Amino acid sequence: MQRGNITKYTPFQPIPLPDRQWPSKTITQAPVWASVDLRDGNQALAIPMNIEEKIELFELLVGIGFKEIEVGFPSASDTEFNFIRRLVDEGRIPEDVTLQVLVQAREHLIRRTFESLQGVPQAIVHLYNSTSPVQRRVTFNKSKEAIKAIAVEGTRLVKSLVATLPDTRIRFEYSPESFSDTEVDYALEICEAVMAEWQPSESDPIILNLPATVEVATPNIHADQIEWFCRHLKERSKAIISLHTHNDRGTGIAATELGLLAGADRVEGTLFGNGERTGNLDLMTVALNLYTQGVDPRLDFSNLNAIRSVYERVTRMTVHDRHPYAGDLVFTAFSGSHQDAIKKGMDARAKNSGDTGRWEVPYLAIDPEDIGRDYEAIIRINSQSGKGGVAYILQHDFGLELPKALHPEVGMVVNAAADKGSRELTPDEVFAVFQKEYVNLSSPLELIAIEREDFSKRDEVKVEAEVRFNGETMKVAGTGNGPISAFVDALQAKGWKDFSLLDYRQHSIGGGSKTKAAAYIQIEKEGATSYFGCGIDASIEMAGLQALVSAFNRAHPAYAEPMP
Repeated sequence: MQRGNITKYTPFQPIPLPDRQWPSKTITQAPVWASVDLRDGNQALAIPMNIEEKIELFELLVGIGFKEIEVGFPSASDTEFNFIRRLVDEGRIPEDVTLQVLVQAREHLIRRTFESLQGVPQAIVHLYNSTSPVQRRVTFNKSKEAIKAIAVEGTRLVKSLVATLPDTRIRFEYSPESFSDTEVDYALEICEAVMAEWQPSESDPIILNLPATVEVATPNIHADQIEWFCRHLKERSKAIISLHTHNDRGTGIAATELGLLAGADRVEGTLFGNGERTGNLDLMTVALNLYTQGVDPRLDFSNLNAIRSVYERVTRMTVHDRHPYAGDLVFTAFSGSHQDAIKKGMDARAKNSGDTGRWEVPYLAIDPEDIGRDYEAIIRINSQSGKGGVAYILQHDFGLELPKALHPEVGMVVNAAADKGSRELTPDEVFAVFQKEYVNLSSPLELIAIEREDFSKRDEVKVEAEVRFNGETMKVAGTGNGPISAFVDALQAKGWKDFSLLDYRQHSIGGGSKTKAAAYIQIEKEGATSYFGCGIDASIEMAGLQALVSAFNRAHPAYAEPMP
């Protein structure tokens, strides 16, 4: 990095707008939302979604309430093309949903795009070409007039092809790509030339999408660009101004919100901000930001956990623990003073206003229940886990991803240890308490050795184990569809099984030659009392068996609970 006089980078020049109006504006209604998850989000994946995954995500987006969904770049690949055909042929497009397709301003791509739209009731054809100085100079080596001609000629071809789809209502969208880095007067010139060719009306307006393809300045500059454009566009009433921000500077959400203040009508983005480089605008966050200000976002995020689950499964991406609204830790307070304030706020709400009064809880901008989250469990876990946050310490410092149902129980065990010592426990001490209570327990039952035999034709596993039970060494055997179920069968054969398996989870710890496996098993005894056990071993199979033995031991009447 350079020091002192930085010559490699220069500041973006401000927009001449001394009488800007957006700083005094307020967002009072939701914009038109357009999801580009199936295009912008999909092309940014290391493993792009297959058609079945695309269909699942499309149906999720419809369920959330998106009415405009960009379904792909049909001229780019057969998968993109065939996905649209599946939506049409299988009747998956609701009457009130408009498909949007993206296409570069190139003749053969435009024609292929129109082929994909046969039978679509209504569609937005989204045409774009790059317009910024660096794109004009480096990528295309073309003049301003030549770049403008590309946009106009592409628009002319799209307009001429509308007649080939007489049963489809075609709307038109144009993007001067890299608008954020394009001279505003030149971007306006191109867009007005496109409008002149398309001939929109107030009843059938054009969509002018002004993308911050790369963030190049602070959000206030973006707002100035949008306001300047809106104020200078000759036939503003015949255009829907759309935003499409990226997140290169980490301010995509702020830029969008200020762009709406500046006069934009529509927003394109993705769930959880998935997209190229640092990502696209996070639609969910902007929508819920509006909701916290008393504005109906007209999108349904009341079951955010389910939405996140589908998203993570089909994209193979993960939502960060600190992601606004959706992250695992966003409603978790590790600070004791925060925990106390939240608890007092919740108590006051329950006493004074119930669920209908104004939301006034310290440190929580939104009621987690509104989006399907559970603040009660999270606060309880942390308020009983001392100042550290037990589950966080075990995961962050030791790589242990405890099942959520185990968090409160571990919190109480560790808190008891902290209370006994009248002090805060170090991370190593937290792990030692957890290990002593849950991990690889060997009394009254100890697993000494085990052998397995697989019968592939019967899809069956047989195990023979040497165990020590109440000080007596013996052999046990059982069969099942896996080693754990076979070992359970062995316990049952001895008359020791008085429980049912509730849950089994496992994950790896570390990497390379030192990788270990951690497994967690939850069992339930008669009377609905459940017990967890954890196994840690170099072998994932042995870790699972040790987790079962640990749970069995903790549930057994002869088990002496270890003192913290």
